[in-house]
Amino acid sequence: MTDFSASDVWGLIFLCASLLGSMLLANTLKRKIYFLRASLIPTSVLGGIILLLISVVYETITGDRFFDTAIFGGNGIATMEAITYHALALGFIATTFTSNRKMTKQEVTSSFDTGVTTVSTYLLQGILGLGITIGLSYLVAGIFPASGIILPFGYGQGTGQAMNYGNIYEQEYGFVGGRSFGLSVAALGFISAALGGVIHLNILKRRHGFKRADTEASVQIFEHEIQGIDEIPMNGSMDKMTIQIAVVLVTYGLSYLLMFAIGELASGLKSIIYGFNFLFGVLGAAIGKLIIRGLRKTKIMHKQYTNDFLMNRLSSFFFDLMIVAGIAAIRVDLLADTWWVVLILGVVGAFATYFYNRYVARKLFPEYSEEQFLVMYGMLTGTASTGVMLLREIDPEFETPAQNNLVYQNFPAIALGFPMMIIATMAPKMPLGTLGIVVAYFVVLNLVLFRRQIFKKRCKGESGENSEE
Repeated sequence: MTDFSASDVWGLIFLCASLLGSMLLANTLKRKIYFLRASLIPTSVLGGIILLLISVVYETITGDRFFDTAIFGGNGIATMEAITYHALALGFIATTFTSNRKMTKQEVTSSFDTGVTTVSTYLLQGILGLGITIGLSYLVAGIFPASGIILPFGYGQGTGQAMNYGNIYEQEYGFVGGRSFGLSVAALGFISAALGGVIHLNILKRRHGFKRADTEASVQIFEHEIQGIDEIPMNGSMDKMTIQIAVVLVTYGLSYLLMFAIGELASGLKSIIYGFNFLFGVLGAAIGKLIIRGLRKTKIMHKQYTNDFLMNRLSSFFFDLMIVAGIAAIRVDLLADTWWVVLILGVVGAFATYFYNRYVARKLFPEYSEEQFLVMYGMLTGTASTGVMLLREIDPEFETPAQNNLVYQNFPAIALGFPMMIIATMAPKMPLGTLGIVVAYFVVLNLVLFRRQIFKKRCKGESGENSEE
């Protein structure tokens, strides 16, 4: 019989309570302490840092790992890594199930350019990161040459992907502490987003004298957002929120079956396939949306079962959980020999992301360059929510297209960014060759990004030559 007083029964509950409780504490601290409120650091990041500090202090005093004690089931760090891994995919699935309205031609162009900017920034981060660690590997023994390619996944894609690639390198190529390395890079990304964002906002304040918006202000929610005319009722025979969770989890379960089937066919690529769990989740959700749309058209399904508002809340929950668990799971002891490499990557990544996105925003989005820059810099060092948080400081009502650009850029970004994910798996085998491929791809995408400026200048040059003749 099960002993309900045993630690293995209560371990997961205590672990989840610690993760969510740390966010409650962080939220209270942010509201009460002006410095933290002004820093714009996300609550989930602050919660993760609190837990990380507690675990470091505990390990320093006792010599034992805090989250691997009996109260957390004896294997809390591995559990938090699993939470980080799954929450990434679940968040993406929930986001994919939100509907997309038809866009204007101008919105399509702006979203496409934003998506290209996103992937170009990934590539720039990858070039600098890989260049740094390849160079250091020739100078310092024990540096994993390919580790720098984790920079764009930690900064550009966040905690889950950074851990995924760190885990692939650790399992397949012997990069000791790879998971913690990736999680640490992602944590530095959030700090870079907060510090860089605050510094830039203060510069704008001095130059233009604008008053920062209250990001904690309540946003009005309309009834039709929660209960549409053709949607199932909120409190029907099955609760509406329960249905959203069920749709997401069933989709993820089917995505696993697809990964399992492909993994059995290509057993040598199992770790890479399972590292792309979020992509399989997005694919499953996209197929699910098509099925639902077909059932609605054929009148087999008379009501809309998914709801954008609830799905967005669900994705926010999963991403918050992913971030706090990912930061809390960092093994500081495994970074004893590489912490300085992480720091160099973090600083270089922050400056490169700042200046590149500043330049792109001024050239391609002159009508709202500051808004576009802030939303992109926040996303490409933290997450999309970080970008929105920075944007709200100067555009609280989202009057510029910057917020829509952030939402709809995902489609071109996924299509153009997928090769980057494949390229990154080649880095441990051929670091220099991978660096060359990333540089070439970066050049190509920048030709696409600045196509109007490049061809406009060429046309002007040709017109000038013809007039002289």
